[in-house]
Amino acid sequence: MFHLTARGLALRGEAVFLIRDRLIPATDWDMTTRDGVPRAYRLRIPEVGGGRSETALAAEVLHFRIGCDAVTPWAGSAPLRRSQLSAQLLHELETALRDVFHDAPLGSQIIPVPEGSAEDMAGLRAGFRGRRGAALVIEGVAQAVGAGMHPQLGKAPDQLSPDLSRTLADKVLSEAKAAVFSAFGVLPGLQNPATTGPMVREAQRHLAQLVLQPIAMLMAEEATAKLGGMVSIDVVRPMQAFDAGGKARALSTMVAALAAAKEAGIEGATLQDALAFIDWADE
Repeated sequence: MFHLTARGLALRGEAVFLIRDRLIPATDWDMTTRDGVPRAYRLRIPEVGGGRSETALAAEVLHFRIGCDAVTPWAGSAPLRRSQLSAQLLHELETALRDVFHDAPLGSQIIPVPEGSAEDMAGLRAGFRGRRGAALVIEGVAQAVGAGMHPQLGKAPDQLSPDLSRTLADKVLSEAKAAVFSAFGVLPGLQNPATTGPMVREAQRHLAQLVLQPIAMLMAEEATAKLGGMVSIDVVRPMQAFDAGGKARALSTMVAALAAAKEAGIEGATLQDALAFIDWADE
């Protein structure tokens, strides 16, 4: 259920389940409301041979939603809907780059050769035609007759590969991806190739504490109201770091502090309170 809920909230902003002996996901739904609160649902349940419709009261349906608007508090909105320009820009960039790498003559060259007979030049051009990454065009150079004149002088193969560096496609693509990551609550620095371990850990904690945990609390509130029992969902606890090296350094610091406190004559109760506070702050 959790992966279906996560996918539904991420792509649609809503996830609906019919409560029976188990939770049955719904692919489509409409509802009636009173005072902005859903009262009844008409659900579309997926089946192998085709979906079926079923009507249920609001108490029989789990309806998770995020990004609700004050005008439509019963409906959620997907994160990408709130950043349509960034998503559309990323789509256009990826489509353009796909077309370039699919159709552009990458690695192809225009090679100047001395002019020969018509039959030889036609055969030479036909041999290179359609070979991507090879010489697609043969530029004939007429033989010049004159003192000191050489038709090949200063001639060099010309590249047909497009110069994508001038389009700043890589920079714009990275910025568009960063905007999409931000829309989902993921810090863009997490995707930086130079990202270090502390940055990864803090980005994951930011995602769990400030983005996922509030959504989990909304889900737990809805499940508690509809399932008749206390439901708690915690996504922060599994994200805690267990750094053996850091704990070893902390232990050596605590031992040194104990020795210094003993020499200074500090009371044991005061020292225990300080160590408990340090241990709580480290967690």
